[in-house]
Formats: sequence, structure tokens, C-alpha cells
Amino acid sequence: MELLGAVTLVLVIGLSCLLLLSSWRQRRGAGKMPPGPLPLPLLGNLLQVDLTNMRKSLLEISERYGPVYTLHLGPRRVVVLCGYRAVKEALLDQAEDFGGRGIQATFDWLFRGYGVAFSNGERAKQLRRFSITTLRNFGVGKRGIEERILEEVHFLQEALRGTKGLPFDPTYFLSRSVSNVISSVVFGDRFDYEDKEFLSLLYMITESFRFTATAWGQLYEMFSGTMCYLPGPQREAFKQLAGLEQFIERKVKANLESLDPSAPRDFIDCFLTKMQQEQENPASEFSLKNIVLTTLSVFFAGTETVSTTLRYGLLILLKHPEIEEKIHEEIDRVIGRNRAPSMEDRSHMPYTDAVIHEFQRFCDVIPMGLARRVIRDTPFRGYIIPKGTEVYPVLGSVLYDPSQFSAPETFDPGHFLDGNGHFKKSDAFVPFSIGKRYCFGEMLARMELFLFLTSILQHFRLRSPVAPQDIDISPKLVGFATLPRSYQLCLVPR
Repeated sequence: MELLGAVTLVLVIGLSCLLLLSSWRQRRGAGKMPPGPLPLPLLGNLLQVDLTNMRKSLLEISERYGPVYTLHLGPRRVVVLCGYRAVKEALLDQAEDFGGRGIQATFDWLFRGYGVAFSNGERAKQLRRFSITTLRNFGVGKRGIEERILEEVHFLQEALRGTKGLPFDPTYFLSRSVSNVISSVVFGDRFDYEDKEFLSLLYMITESFRFTATAWGQLYEMFSGTMCYLPGPQREAFKQLAGLEQFIERKVKANLESLDPSAPRDFIDCFLTKMQQEQENPASEFSLKNIVLTTLSVFFAGTETVSTTLRYGLLILLKHPEIEEKIHEEIDRVIGRNRAPSMEDRSHMPYTDAVIHEFQRFCDVIPMGLARRVIRDTPFRGYIIPKGTEVYPVLGSVLYDPSQFSAPETFDPGHFLDGNGHFKKSDAFVPFSIGKRYCFGEMLARMELFLFLTSILQHFRLRSPVAPQDIDISPKLVGFATLPRSYQLCLVPR
């Protein structure tokens, strides 16, 4: 018994020391850091946030501590920016200071600082410059990619006609079509809709993305250093990410075996050619690790965010059939029924354009944005943010900022229309982020959203098995990602 008592005493003393050390490390260096809720040892501010709706929690804490505050996500100390003005000042006015990339723990399990999306410093600059240039060379933002989208629209319409007006879940119909657009650039070709490997890839993307939106995914964000070794849903997410990496590795190997540097077929060929050109350059970031994870970043982002926005948007139209009817009227007046839509039509369709912008604002697919990191000790609004500190620019707080949008909690295309019904831009429209590390897929996403939506509504009317008043358009999950509720849709030919 004496031995047991002694062991217990040692354990209590040890645990107390760990708690004190954790508390000291959390408070150390706070200096002129922004204020924030007092963290608990080890737990940080876990008890003050709702893991099922992080955006709501961050905004509620902002109401007490202001638009710039410090939060402890477990052992991670982050500075949170809320509202249009604070996010703009950081990401635009002090873009260089806030230009580093912070942690997204689920994806960092795989990427570990490699690839275009999650890298820093010179690596990020080289890979970003290359990716933007290469995508442009393959027509992204130009007529070339518009033709690829319209080609995919044809396949989507055939698949939708095959539903014969019966209820169906649109998730994979949309993700297959959107993914095929970026696949044609990254891999040089599209997939058949029934290709089992393609469907497996889409499942991996959907499930790993879904995990980041769950409460467990947010818990992993806080305690990834421990949880990465433990059983739990995160292990399944890791499995999906590993499967995606293995697929890209196989694609890279196949391209390497048949590479002709004088005639690049796709994004991978261009990267491999760049690797050969810079093999004698010790400062080059063009390596096998970076080609795999950059390609995966482009493929993943080019698949999931647009398809999720479209899926959420169609649910909103089921809830508001009067909005769908106005889009039908504009399509009939500007495009008609006999020709395919084009990007030139958008400037003549202000209501449809406003609805799409409102989809992106209301759906808020990446509510907290990708975490940033200050690259030097940074003065900001009277505080000093120490070098290396992570920063959450909460994009959802901008998209829902009541000083910028009259009724942010309500879906209203009028947020993007003036009194004469003309399209009205908003500086607070930031779903692609802003500043030096904005999403360079923005132009492609805008084209896809317009062409896919107008093409669907040109040929079909939306019907729901559920009465509009019973449809819930509040999100199912809000974490790193925002995901809509599952639903069934019927399409009636026009």
C-alpha cells in the first residue's frame, strides 16, 4: 500500500508539472498578443467552442473579444480574424506578413509541407507560379477550358436524362462532371462515368473532405499530435488520402515512361519536363514528392469545392422555386433552348449571376479559409503577433458580415443586385480568399458554376419529393468545410 501511495503521489506531481508547463507555454510570449478567452492547460479553449459549428463559435467569441483575438485550439495558439475589415487589412494591406501557410491537420498528415497548397517560402512560390502558368497554358480562364466544360455538360445532361424524372441523390452526378473538367487538364483525359477507379477516387475525396467538417475532424485539428497515433475516424480519412496519393503516383509513373518533353499532354507532363530542366539546380522545388502532392492538390480542390457548391445550390433552388423560375426566364430570354450557354452570356444575365454569387456566399464551403502564418513579428491593430503564429482569416465572417450584406443569414440574390436589377459587385465576396495566396482556381470555378447551372436549368425543372416549406437549407456540418444536408432531387424535362 505504501508503494502504491508513493506511485500515486509521483503521478499526481508529474501531472501537475505537465499542466503547469502547458499553461506556461500557452501564456509565454503572449506580450502584446490580441486578447482572448483564458485557456485551460492542455485543453486550451476546447470547452468554449462548438465542434459541430466552428464558424458560429468563432463569431460568438468575436462578439466579446473583438474582430482580432487569440484562441488556443488545444496546444495550438492561433490568432482569429473576423469581419471584412480585419481580414482585408491582414490579407491585402499586409499580404506579405500574413503570407505563410498554417496547419490543416488532416491534410498535413499526408502533405507535410509539400505540394502547392500547404507549402511555405520558396517552395510555395515556385510551385504556385508554375501551377498558375501551366493551367493558363491549358486554357484555364480562356475559351479552351470553356469548350472542355461544355463537352462535359453534354455527358452530364445525358446522365441526368437517364434518371427519367425519378428521385436521385445528385452528389456523384455533379462530382463526376466537375472532376472530369480538371482531370482533362491534370491527366490529359476525362473518365467514363462508370469507371470504377474514378468512382473510387471520388469517394476518397468526398469522405476525406467530409471528415474535416465533422466534430471529430475539429478535435483532430486541436490534438493531431496525439490523435494521429490513436484509433478513430481519422484513420479512415488517412486511408482515403493515402489512396489518392497512390493513384497520383501511378499516373506520374505512367507519364514518365511515355514522356515527350516537346509535346506535353497534361499538367503532369509539364511538371516532369520542368523537373528534367532543373535537375542541376540545387534550389529547385521540382521533385517527385512535389509533383505528386501538387497534382493531388489541384485535382482535389478542382473536384470538391465546386461540386459541393452546386449540390448545395440546387437544394436552395428546391427551397425557393420562385428563384428557379426567374433563372428560367432569364435563360429563355438570353440563351433560348437551342444553343449551349457561353461565358459571354453571363454579362447579360445579372439575376443568374447574382444567384450564383449568393450560392457561394451563403454556402460558405471553406468557412475558416486555409490557415495562414505570419512570416515575421507583425504589428497589427496595436498588437504584436510573433513570427510563426498561425492565423485563421475566417472567410465565413466576411461572407456573413452584416456591415457588408443586409441580411447575411438569409439567402437573397439581392445582395448582388442594385436597385435597377443590375449585377452589383461586393468587396466582401471572398469565397476564394484574397491576397497573395488566394485560390488560383477561381476563374475555372466561376466558369464551371455558371455553365453547369445554366445548362441544367436550360433543359430541366427541379422538383423535390419534399414540400419546399419542409426543406432545411441549414448546413449539416460546419468545420473546416461546410456541407449541405443529403436530399433527393427529381428533374423534369422542359
